[in-house]
Amino acid sequence: MITTSLVLLLVLIGISIPVGAALGVLGLILDPLYSMLPLTRAIGEVSWSTSNEFLLVAIPLFIMLGEILLRSGLAEKMYNAMSMWLSWLPGGLMHANIGASALFSATSGSSVATAATVGTVALPQIKKKGYHEPLFLGSLAAGGTLGILIPPSINLIIYGVLTNTSVPRLYLAGIIPGLAMATLFILVIVAACLVKPEWGGQKITASWNDRLRSLVHLLPPLGIFVLVVGSIYAGIATPTEAAALGVVGALILAACMRRLTFSMLREVMEGTMKATAMIMLIVIGAAFLNFIMSATGLTTALTNTISGLNVSPTTMLLILVVFYLVLGCFMETLSMMITTIPIVAPIMFALGFDPVWLGIVIIILVEVALITPPVGLNLFVVQSLRKNGSMNDVMIGSLPFVIMLLAMVALLALMPDLALWLPRIFS
Repeated sequence: MITTSLVLLLVLIGISIPVGAALGVLGLILDPLYSMLPLTRAIGEVSWSTSNEFLLVAIPLFIMLGEILLRSGLAEKMYNAMSMWLSWLPGGLMHANIGASALFSATSGSSVATAATVGTVALPQIKKKGYHEPLFLGSLAAGGTLGILIPPSINLIIYGVLTNTSVPRLYLAGIIPGLAMATLFILVIVAACLVKPEWGGQKITASWNDRLRSLVHLLPPLGIFVLVVGSIYAGIATPTEAAALGVVGALILAACMRRLTFSMLREVMEGTMKATAMIMLIVIGAAFLNFIMSATGLTTALTNTISGLNVSPTTMLLILVVFYLVLGCFMETLSMMITTIPIVAPIMFALGFDPVWLGIVIIILVEVALITPPVGLNLFVVQSLRKNGSMNDVMIGSLPFVIMLLAMVALLALMPDLALWLPRIFS
């Protein structure tokens, strides 16, 4: 039964059926095969109860927040400011790619939006400054992965909903690992450009006066971050309400920059609706599939099989890492989370793993899936921004950053307080 389900899912995805639809279709196939009752009659109730979750309202709001910041021109000014502060390091503007991605992540909550926004601004610099193209492209794809780790994060909201874990605690837990990941990415670039100085392009210089003047362009995204995350921990707003506050703040910024037009708002609404529709189709399809799997006993059988292996927590963690690495080669990140977490999380919790710590580990493993072929979304986003060139350049350039993501998982296993210290301090 387990093998049949996995094979059917891979076949459906392999024939280019959209992931959300593939999950729902798989549920429709499994129902008559393994159930005596017509479980498909519950699809309406499952769809309603899933989409009626108040916390999920934050998803379109965070998407809208990212869309407003993207179309207001804020990203370009933020990138230029970052380039003045970080380009003195070996690797030049590649560090601005990581820094701008980290800062934009603190407002958008989306990896794809982060990679697309920073990539649009940064890509023309490859030829202009003579950078090593694969490493430059890899830094853009990897920088984008920070969007689902540094709060506010849409994926952390999904994990919180699926496991009944506090989203504010998850947000706190993601701050230090997110900054640590950005630092590891920067160290990879420095190391590569020390070994191969020609990869670092033309040296960029900026005076201290220019740097200090550029700080004004870093204040808006930091202000949005403080408004969103600060309102949550001050007890003023729930995550959903904080997302709405962020949208209002972004609209005010766009108005101050004289970018708030009807055409801009139309583009924001269209982008928000498209992204939200895709995410909610995946959420509803995966919820229906999980209902079918639970009702037919598949979830229980899989849980009992894994629990019966009597492996140690450390071995189970290694199995989890390999599991997500393999699955990430075939599934889109959000659908992978929604499909697997209801099965994986109870097993890991039973072995004594902290739900907040586990959430950060799973998010990092999902980040790996964003930059590993053949389905890594950020790879396709960065490649789509190029006018020419092979996809292999993006894949090869992302490999050093994949290693750093796995190193971060190892660091979290050795030092759990990297994720748990802030939630413990503020709890």
